[in-house]
Amino acid sequence: GNTRIEEACEMYTRAANMFKMAKNWSEAINCLNAAIDIYTDMGRFTIAAKHHITIAEIYETELVDIEKAIAHYEQSADYYKGEESNSSANKCLLKVAAYAAQLEQYQKAIEIYEQVGANTMDNPLLKYSAKDYFFKAALCHFIVDELNAKLALEKYEEMFPAFTDSRECKLLKKLLEAHEEQNSEAYTEAVKEFDSISRLDQWLTTMLLRIKKSIQGDGEGDGDLK
Repeated sequence: GNTRIEEACEMYTRAANMFKMAKNWSEAINCLNAAIDIYTDMGRFTIAAKHHITIAEIYETELVDIEKAIAHYEQSADYYKGEESNSSANKCLLKVAAYAAQLEQYQKAIEIYEQVGANTMDNPLLKYSAKDYFFKAALCHFIVDELNAKLALEKYEEMFPAFTDSRECKLLKKLLEAHEEQNSEAYTEAVKEFDSISRLDQWLTTMLLRIKKSIQGDGEGDGDLK
């Protein structure tokens, strides 16, 4: 009966851990996928979601196959959503958005950041993070098209008035102005000022550099923000 099936799942999970310790990543993934198949048949989607995250992390850090990591994070988010575990689903979706933007799949990233931002802005505990998601969505818009970024910014301020006073929103306005004037010094200055108070992580640095490259005359620069 069910106990036998549970035992099989545990065996697969244990085997996966052994393969991970031996750095045999593909066998570890095979075992986790086998466990996922059984768990989903049993309707145990939360455990299946956790296993998908483990696979995603292997693709992320060990096999460096970001497309596959994205696919497993998406699957995990779907299962979590189905189980009403929204904060776990959001965590996976934010991973998807960050990687999608790195792979220049900006539309996908924008949709996720906007969706998670809208979901979190009314939650007193999470609304502080909402500004980060709208900031990231606006940066993705900006890389694609300056006008879209302007319109998106107006929309976010309307949806989430607290965004207007945030340092992120002020930075975006300065960057839009610098971009409009094709002034790469002003752009760099605004970024430096922001960075001196809250350090820019690798993702933000990458996106801000991609925008800066679209300022004329900056193409031959050394691709730096400082």
